[in-house]
Amino acid sequence: QVQLVESGGGLVQAGGSLRLSCAVSGIIFRFNNMGWYRQAPGKQRELVASISIYDTRNYAESVKGRFTISRDNAKNTVVLQMNSLRPDDTAVYYCNTVSGNIASWGQGTQVTVSS
Repeated sequence: QVQLVESGGGLVQAGGSLRLSCAVSGIIFRFNNMGWYRQAPGKQRELVASISIYDTRNYAESVKGRFTISRDNAKNTVVLQMNSLRPDDTAVYYCNTVSGNIASWGQGTQVTVSS
């Protein structure tokens, strides 16, 4: 059973930083691509950043230069470092992977950026 557990969300002022972490179990982590998504109230869930098994990284245009995704295959974790946060980054952030054509999601962690 795949399990993803996010942590690290919270309330921060605009311009501040947060570090989200996702602990993964139930899969061979190093063989899975990973992603961070977010969903703001009244909006669709969107991909924020992804990292492949080869460490190839992709970012949404809105977070390029501010967010960094990384993975630690020894610890089965994926991290999203978020700098220069803005109020429009406010959302629930979810960790994601697809294994065996089945998408798995964490429970989400709330990020709130005040102006």
